[in-house]
Amino acid sequence: MAMNSTIGMDFAALFRLTLLVLLMVVLPLGYVWWRTRRAGPQSRLAVLLAVTLFLTFDLIVFGAFTRLSDSGLGCPDWPGCYGSASPVGAQMDIHAAQTAAPSGPVTTQKAWIEMIHRYLAMTVGALIAAMTVMAWNQRGRNRLSPWWPTLTLVWVLAQGMFGKYTVTLKLYPAIVTLHLLGGLILLAVLVWQREMFQTRRLPCPSGLRALLVLSLALVAVQVSLGAWVSSNYAVLACSGFPQCNGAWWPEMDLGRGFSVFQGLGETGAQGYMTLPALVAIHMTHRLFAIVVVSGLLLTSWHLMRSSDSSLKRKGKVLALLTLAQPATGLSTVILGWPMLAALAHSAGAAGLVFVLSSLLASTQVKPRKSNQQVKPISVTA
Repeated sequence: MAMNSTIGMDFAALFRLTLLVLLMVVLPLGYVWWRTRRAGPQSRLAVLLAVTLFLTFDLIVFGAFTRLSDSGLGCPDWPGCYGSASPVGAQMDIHAAQTAAPSGPVTTQKAWIEMIHRYLAMTVGALIAAMTVMAWNQRGRNRLSPWWPTLTLVWVLAQGMFGKYTVTLKLYPAIVTLHLLGGLILLAVLVWQREMFQTRRLPCPSGLRALLVLSLALVAVQVSLGAWVSSNYAVLACSGFPQCNGAWWPEMDLGRGFSVFQGLGETGAQGYMTLPALVAIHMTHRLFAIVVVSGLLLTSWHLMRSSDSSLKRKGKVLALLTLAQPATGLSTVILGWPMLAALAHSAGAAGLVFVLSSLLASTQVKPRKSNQQVKPISVTA
Protein backbone atom coordinates (compact mmCIF):
# COMPACT_ATOMS: atom_id res chain seq x y z
CA MET A 1 0.00 0.00 0.00
CA ALA A 2 1.40 3.38 -0.91
CA MET A 3 1.89 5.91 1.82
CA ASN A 4 -0.79 8.54 2.00
CA SER A 5 -0.20 11.65 4.08
CA THR A 6 -3.76 12.88 3.59
CA ILE A 7 -5.39 10.10 5.60
CA GLY A 8 -7.98 11.69 7.85
CA MET A 9 -8.93 10.85 11.42
CA ASP A 10 -12.58 10.40 12.32
CA PHE A 11 -14.00 11.96 15.47
CA ALA A 12 -13.87 8.69 17.44
CA ALA A 13 -10.17 8.15 16.69
CA LEU A 14 -9.35 11.76 17.55
CA PHE A 15 -11.26 11.40 20.82
CA ARG A 16 -9.32 8.23 21.69
CA LEU A 17 -6.02 9.97 20.91
CA THR A 18 -6.96 12.93 23.14
CA LEU A 19 -8.05 10.59 25.93
CA LEU A 20 -4.79 8.65 25.67
CA VAL A 21 -2.72 11.83 26.01
CA LEU A 22 -4.81 12.99 28.99
CA LEU A 23 -4.17 9.66 30.69
CA MET A 24 -0.44 10.10 30.08
CA VAL A 25 -0.56 13.58 31.64
CA VAL A 26 -2.11 12.19 34.83
CA LEU A 27 1.19 10.61 35.92
CA PRO A 28 3.40 13.74 35.86
CA LEU A 29 0.59 15.91 37.26
CA GLY A 30 0.04 13.35 40.02
CA TYR A 31 3.74 13.48 40.86
CA VAL A 32 3.63 17.29 41.02
CA TRP A 33 0.62 17.17 43.36
CA TRP A 34 2.26 14.55 45.61
CA ARG A 35 5.59 16.39 45.66
CA THR A 36 3.98 19.71 46.61
CA ARG A 37 1.01 18.52 48.69
CA ARG A 38 2.24 20.53 51.71
CA ALA A 39 3.66 23.43 49.69
CA GLY A 40 2.20 26.62 48.29
CA PRO A 41 1.08 27.41 44.73
CA GLN A 42 4.44 28.94 43.80
CA SER A 43 6.30 25.72 44.71
CA ARG A 44 3.73 23.70 42.77
CA LEU A 45 4.33 25.78 39.66
CA ALA A 46 8.11 25.48 40.09
CA VAL A 47 7.91 21.68 40.35
CA LEU A 48 5.57 21.48 37.35
CA LEU A 49 8.07 23.55 35.38
CA ALA A 50 10.94 21.26 36.43
CA VAL A 51 8.98 18.13 35.38
CA THR A 52 8.09 19.72 32.04
CA LEU A 53 11.72 20.66 31.49
CA PHE A 54 12.83 17.09 32.24
CA LEU A 55 10.31 15.62 29.79
CA THR A 56 11.27 18.18 27.14
CA PHE A 57 14.89 17.06 27.33
CA ASP A 58 13.71 13.45 27.00
CA LEU A 59 11.54 14.46 24.04
CA ILE A 60 14.54 15.96 22.23
CA VAL A 61 16.62 12.82 22.76
CA PHE A 62 13.74 10.54 21.74
CA GLY A 63 13.18 12.73 18.68
CA ALA A 64 16.81 12.10 17.74
CA PHE A 65 16.19 8.37 18.21
CA THR A 66 13.11 8.60 15.97
CA ARG A 67 15.17 10.28 13.24
CA LEU A 68 18.23 8.01 13.61
CA SER A 69 16.12 4.85 13.49
CA ASP A 70 14.46 6.08 10.25
CA SER A 71 11.10 6.10 12.01
CA GLY A 72 10.07 9.62 10.99
CA LEU A 73 7.58 8.20 8.48
CA GLY A 74 6.63 5.17 10.56
CA CYS A 75 3.10 6.59 10.49
CA PRO A 76 2.76 8.56 7.25
CA ASP A 77 -0.12 10.76 8.40
CA TRP A 78 -0.64 13.12 11.34
CA PRO A 79 -1.51 13.26 14.22
CA GLY A 80 -2.58 9.62 14.31
CA CYS A 81 -1.39 6.50 12.53
CA TYR A 82 -3.34 5.65 9.37
CA GLY A 83 -6.28 7.52 10.91
CA SER A 84 -6.08 5.57 14.18
CA ALA A 85 -5.06 6.67 17.67
CA SER A 86 -2.27 4.08 17.83
CA PRO A 87 -0.53 1.46 15.66
CA VAL A 88 -2.85 -1.15 17.20
CA GLY A 89 -5.77 0.17 15.17
CA ALA A 90 -3.57 0.51 12.07
CA GLN A 91 -2.18 -3.03 11.99
CA MET A 92 -3.70 -3.93 8.62
CA ASP A 93 -2.39 -0.76 6.92
CA ILE A 94 1.06 -1.14 8.48
CA HIS A 95 1.23 -4.80 7.47
CA ALA A 96 0.23 -3.95 3.90
CA ALA A 97 2.84 -1.18 3.66
CA GLN A 98 5.54 -3.40 5.19
CA THR A 99 4.69 -6.26 2.82
CA ALA A 100 4.90 -3.97 -0.20
CA ALA A 101 8.26 -2.52 0.94
CA PRO A 102 9.94 -4.66 3.66
CA SER A 103 12.87 -2.24 3.95
CA GLY A 104 10.67 0.85 3.60
CA PRO A 105 9.87 3.54 6.15
CA VAL A 106 6.73 1.82 7.52
CA THR A 107 7.08 -1.14 9.87
CA THR A 108 5.34 -2.02 13.12
CA GLN A 109 8.42 -1.10 15.16
CA LYS A 110 8.91 2.24 13.39
CA ALA A 111 5.22 3.07 13.74
CA TRP A 112 5.42 2.59 17.51
CA ILE A 113 8.60 4.68 17.77
CA GLU A 114 6.99 7.50 15.79
CA MET A 115 3.75 7.42 17.81
CA ILE A 116 5.55 7.30 21.17
CA HIS A 117 7.42 10.41 20.07
CA ARG A 118 4.11 12.10 19.27
CA TYR A 119 2.53 10.98 22.56
CA LEU A 120 5.47 12.44 24.48
CA ALA A 121 5.27 15.69 22.50
CA MET A 122 1.54 15.99 23.19
CA THR A 123 2.17 15.30 26.89
CA VAL A 124 4.73 18.12 27.04
CA GLY A 125 2.25 20.42 25.28
CA ALA A 126 -0.50 19.53 27.77
CA LEU A 127 1.82 20.18 30.72
CA ILE A 128 2.76 23.58 29.31
CA ALA A 129 -0.95 24.35 28.92
CA ALA A 130 -1.47 23.39 32.59
CA MET A 131 1.50 25.56 33.54
CA THR A 132 -0.05 28.49 31.65
CA VAL A 133 -3.38 28.15 33.44
CA MET A 134 -1.63 27.88 36.81
CA ALA A 135 0.58 30.92 36.12
CA TRP A 136 -2.42 33.10 35.19
CA ASN A 137 -4.30 31.97 38.30
CA GLN A 138 -1.29 33.02 40.39
CA ARG A 139 -0.40 36.18 38.50
CA GLY A 140 1.19 38.79 40.73
CA ARG A 141 1.87 36.21 43.45
CA ASN A 142 5.04 34.55 42.11
CA ARG A 143 8.25 35.43 40.32
CA LEU A 144 7.16 34.02 36.96
CA SER A 145 5.15 36.30 34.69
CA PRO A 146 2.21 34.37 33.14
CA TRP A 147 3.24 35.70 29.74
CA TRP A 148 6.28 33.41 29.77
CA PRO A 149 4.31 30.12 29.83
CA THR A 150 1.76 31.67 27.47
CA LEU A 151 4.44 32.39 24.87
CA THR A 152 5.91 28.93 25.54
CA LEU A 153 2.52 27.38 24.78
CA VAL A 154 2.35 29.30 21.49
CA TRP A 155 5.83 28.07 20.64
CA VAL A 156 5.03 24.43 21.42
CA LEU A 157 1.96 24.65 19.17
CA ALA A 158 4.23 25.94 16.38
CA GLN A 159 6.51 22.99 17.10
CA GLY A 160 3.55 20.70 16.60
CA MET A 161 3.03 22.19 13.15
CA PHE A 162 6.70 21.61 12.31
CA GLY A 163 6.22 18.02 13.43
CA LYS A 164 3.18 17.70 11.18
CA TYR A 165 4.98 19.06 8.12
CA THR A 166 8.01 16.88 8.86
CA VAL A 167 5.71 13.94 8.11
CA THR A 168 3.42 15.35 5.42
CA LEU A 169 6.34 16.84 3.45
CA LYS A 170 8.24 13.54 3.65
CA LEU A 171 11.20 14.61 5.83
CA TYR A 172 11.88 17.85 3.96
CA PRO A 173 15.38 18.70 5.30
CA ALA A 174 14.67 22.38 6.04
CA ILE A 175 11.56 21.46 8.05
CA VAL A 176 13.38 18.68 9.92
CA THR A 177 16.18 21.12 10.79
CA LEU A 178 13.74 23.79 11.99
CA HIS A 179 11.88 21.18 14.04
CA LEU A 180 15.09 20.22 15.86
CA LEU A 181 16.06 23.87 16.45
CA GLY A 182 12.55 24.60 17.71
CA GLY A 183 12.87 21.82 20.28
CA LEU A 184 16.14 23.27 21.58
CA ILE A 185 14.63 26.76 21.73
CA LEU A 186 11.77 25.31 23.79
CA LEU A 187 14.33 23.73 26.12
CA ALA A 188 16.20 27.04 26.51
CA VAL A 189 12.99 28.98 27.21
CA LEU A 190 11.96 26.48 29.91
CA VAL A 191 15.43 26.66 31.48
CA TRP A 192 15.18 30.45 31.54
CA GLN A 193 11.81 30.28 33.31
CA ARG A 194 13.17 27.78 35.83
CA GLU A 195 15.94 30.18 36.78
CA MET A 196 13.34 32.91 37.48
CA PHE A 197 12.39 31.05 40.66
CA GLN A 198 15.88 31.56 42.07
CA THR A 199 16.07 34.28 44.70
CA ARG A 200 19.47 35.59 43.63
CA ARG A 201 21.25 36.19 40.34
CA LEU A 202 24.99 35.63 40.39
CA PRO A 203 27.24 38.62 39.66
CA CYS A 204 29.29 38.05 36.51
CA PRO A 205 31.92 40.22 34.78
CA SER A 206 30.68 41.81 31.57
CA GLY A 207 33.42 40.08 29.56
CA LEU A 208 32.34 36.64 30.80
CA ARG A 209 28.70 37.43 30.03
CA ALA A 210 29.73 38.35 26.48
CA LEU A 211 31.59 35.02 26.21
CA LEU A 212 28.45 33.17 27.35
CA VAL A 213 26.33 34.90 24.71
CA LEU A 214 28.95 34.15 22.04
CA SER A 215 29.18 30.52 23.16
CA LEU A 216 25.41 30.02 22.91
CA ALA A 217 25.43 31.61 19.44
CA LEU A 218 28.24 29.29 18.32
CA VAL A 219 26.37 26.26 19.66
CA ALA A 220 23.21 27.39 17.84
CA VAL A 221 25.09 27.57 14.52
CA GLN A 222 26.78 24.21 15.10
CA VAL A 223 23.49 22.55 16.06
CA SER A 224 21.94 23.92 12.85
CA LEU A 225 24.82 22.45 10.84
CA GLY A 226 24.50 19.15 12.69
CA ALA A 227 20.77 19.04 12.03
CA TRP A 228 21.47 19.68 8.34
CA VAL A 229 23.98 16.80 8.36
CA SER A 230 21.46 14.48 9.97
CA SER A 231 18.42 15.52 7.91
CA ASN A 232 20.41 14.98 4.67
CA TYR A 233 21.98 11.71 5.91
CA ALA A 234 25.48 13.11 5.36
CA VAL A 235 27.05 11.54 8.46
CA LEU A 236 28.84 8.83 6.48
CA ALA A 237 29.73 11.04 3.50
CA CYS A 238 33.23 11.25 5.00
CA SER A 239 35.03 8.11 6.10
CA GLY A 240 38.11 8.35 8.29
CA PHE A 241 39.60 11.05 10.47
CA PRO A 242 41.29 13.52 10.34
CA GLN A 243 41.15 13.01 6.57
CA CYS A 244 37.87 12.69 4.67
CA ASN A 245 37.76 9.84 2.16
CA GLY A 246 41.56 9.78 2.10
CA ALA A 247 41.97 13.51 1.38
CA TRP A 248 42.75 16.49 3.59
CA TRP A 249 40.57 18.74 1.43
CA PRO A 250 38.08 16.53 -0.45
CA GLU A 251 35.96 17.66 -3.38
CA MET A 252 33.00 19.66 -2.06
CA ASP A 253 29.95 21.27 -3.62
CA LEU A 254 28.77 23.91 -1.14
CA GLY A 255 26.13 25.32 -3.49
CA ARG A 256 24.22 22.08 -3.82
CA GLY A 257 24.94 20.95 -0.28
CA PHE A 258 23.38 24.06 1.24
CA SER A 259 20.51 24.57 -1.17
CA VAL A 260 17.83 25.09 1.48
CA PHE A 261 14.69 24.66 -0.64
CA GLN A 262 15.14 21.02 -1.59
CA GLY A 263 13.51 17.71 -0.88
CA LEU A 264 15.33 14.81 0.73
CA GLY A 265 18.11 13.69 -1.62
CA GLU A 266 17.42 16.51 -4.06
CA THR A 267 19.02 19.88 -4.79
CA GLY A 268 16.07 21.85 -6.09
CA ALA A 269 16.19 22.49 -9.82
CA GLN A 270 19.82 21.33 -9.96
CA GLY A 271 19.00 17.63 -9.71
CA TYR A 272 19.83 15.07 -7.06
CA MET A 273 22.24 15.37 -4.15
CA THR A 274 25.76 14.32 -5.16
CA LEU A 275 28.57 12.94 -3.00
CA PRO A 276 30.56 16.24 -3.17
CA ALA A 277 27.43 18.03 -1.89
CA LEU A 278 27.10 15.59 1.03
CA VAL A 279 30.82 15.92 1.75
CA ALA A 280 30.44 19.71 1.84
CA ILE A 281 27.68 19.40 4.45
CA HIS A 282 29.74 17.00 6.55
CA MET A 283 33.02 18.94 6.32
CA THR A 284 31.40 22.28 7.20
CA HIS A 285 30.04 20.77 10.41
CA ARG A 286 33.38 19.12 11.16
CA LEU A 287 35.49 22.26 10.56
CA PHE A 288 33.18 24.62 12.44
CA ALA A 289 33.37 22.24 15.41
CA ILE A 290 36.98 23.41 15.91
CA VAL A 291 35.75 26.99 16.37
CA VAL A 292 32.93 25.94 18.71
CA VAL A 293 35.06 23.68 20.91
CA SER A 294 37.75 26.36 21.22
CA GLY A 295 35.19 29.00 22.21
CA LEU A 296 33.45 26.75 24.74
CA LEU A 297 36.71 25.67 26.38
CA LEU A 298 37.76 29.31 26.71
CA THR A 299 34.42 30.10 28.36
CA SER A 300 34.76 27.08 30.66
CA TRP A 301 38.24 28.18 31.72
CA HIS A 302 36.99 31.64 32.68
CA LEU A 303 34.06 30.13 34.60
CA MET A 304 36.33 27.81 36.55
CA ARG A 305 38.51 30.78 37.53
CA SER A 306 35.50 32.50 39.09
CA SER A 307 35.33 32.97 42.84
CA ASP A 308 31.71 31.75 42.88
CA SER A 309 31.40 28.00 43.53
CA SER A 310 28.25 27.69 41.41
CA LEU A 311 29.95 29.23 38.37
CA LYS A 312 32.98 26.99 38.91
CA ARG A 313 30.77 23.90 39.03
CA LYS A 314 28.90 24.86 35.86
CA GLY A 315 32.22 25.65 34.18
CA LYS A 316 33.40 22.09 34.86
CA VAL A 317 30.13 20.65 33.50
CA LEU A 318 30.45 22.83 30.40
CA ALA A 319 34.04 21.66 29.84
CA LEU A 320 33.08 17.98 30.18
CA LEU A 321 30.16 18.34 27.77
CA THR A 322 32.38 20.22 25.32
CA LEU A 323 35.07 17.54 25.34
CA ALA A 324 32.48 14.77 25.03
CA GLN A 325 30.94 16.23 21.86
CA PRO A 326 33.95 15.66 19.55
CA ALA A 327 34.36 12.16 21.02
CA THR A 328 30.77 11.13 20.29
CA GLY A 329 30.78 12.92 16.93
CA LEU A 330 33.94 11.17 15.75
CA SER A 331 32.60 7.85 17.00
CA THR A 332 29.68 8.13 14.59
CA VAL A 333 32.16 8.49 11.69
CA ILE A 334 34.85 6.01 12.73
CA LEU A 335 32.47 3.30 14.01
CA GLY A 336 29.94 3.67 11.18
CA TRP A 337 27.16 5.65 12.87
CA PRO A 338 26.36 3.50 15.94
CA MET A 339 23.04 4.41 17.52
CA LEU A 340 24.42 4.91 21.04
CA ALA A 341 27.13 7.37 19.92
CA ALA A 342 24.70 9.30 17.71
CA LEU A 343 22.18 9.59 20.56
CA ALA A 344 24.91 10.71 22.96
CA HIS A 345 25.95 13.36 20.44
CA SER A 346 22.37 14.71 20.22
CA ALA A 347 21.93 14.59 24.01
CA GLY A 348 25.25 16.41 24.43
CA ALA A 349 24.10 19.22 22.16
CA ALA A 350 20.92 19.59 24.23
CA GLY A 351 23.05 19.52 27.37
CA LEU A 352 25.19 22.40 26.09
CA VAL A 353 22.09 24.46 25.35
CA PHE A 354 20.78 23.64 28.83
CA VAL A 355 23.97 24.68 30.67
CA LEU A 356 24.59 27.85 28.65
CA SER A 357 20.95 28.96 28.95
CA SER A 358 21.08 28.32 32.69
CA LEU A 359 24.27 30.36 33.02
CA LEU A 360 22.86 33.30 31.09
CA ALA A 361 19.57 33.25 33.01
CA SER A 362 21.17 32.94 36.46
CA THR A 363 23.83 35.66 36.10
CA GLN A 364 23.87 39.40 35.74
CA VAL A 365 26.63 41.86 34.91
CA LYS A 366 28.62 42.72 38.00
CA PRO A 367 28.19 46.43 38.82
CA ARG A 368 31.32 48.49 38.42
CA LYS A 369 32.95 49.86 41.53
CA SER A 370 33.42 53.59 41.66
CA ASN A 371 37.06 54.69 41.63
CA GLN A 372 36.23 57.83 43.58
CA GLN A 373 36.45 57.58 47.33
CA VAL A 374 34.24 59.76 49.46
CA LYS A 375 36.30 61.66 51.99
CA PRO A 376 34.81 62.01 55.46
CA ILE A 377 33.59 65.47 56.36
CA SER A 378 35.16 66.85 59.47
CA VAL A 379 33.04 69.16 61.51
CA THR A 380 34.95 71.63 63.68
CA ALA A 381 33.41 73.59 66.43
